[in-house]
Amino acid sequence: MAVTLERRVDYPMIDNANIAYYPRIYDLAHRFFEEAWELMCDVSYPDIIEQHRLGFPVVNIETNFIHPLRYGDTVTANISIANVGKKSCTWQYDFYNQEKVHLWSSKQVAFDERGFTVEHIDISIRDFAMDQQRHADARHAIQHRIDPEQIGDTGG
Repeated sequence: MAVTLERRVDYPMIDNANIAYYPRIYDLAHRFFEEAWELMCDVSYPDIIEQHRLGFPVVNIETNFIHPLRYGDTVTANISIANVGKKSCTWQYDFYNQEKVHLWSSKQVAFDERGFTVEHIDISIRDFAMDQQRHADARHAIQHRIDPEQIGDTGG
């Protein structure tokens, strides 16, 4: 399941070249990430942190800055959970401006905030994300005429 969210590139986000300063793009991605939880998993990000005691520190980032985001642009973000394993959750961020260009991808891992040790992702969140991945795989199989049984297991 992907969610689509939008925000404008505001003046505090830009640099002297009149484009979004790259750390502000990462901040924007995290704001989208927090907002996406309620839409995708029916749980707010504050509840994830406070009640489930999960955090998602970034362990790997693969980013392509293909086209600058300029002051006044509207960023449309498509965010999906690409994979959920026992200890990690891969999020796919696709940012578009008026020219529909890709900007961001990120891998994140859950941990126990009390001891900073890797912890299993809460089963309800994991099950939901895996269910959404199965639906996405089935849609992909239908679109590309692939036998759904040939699509690999995404739960690592």
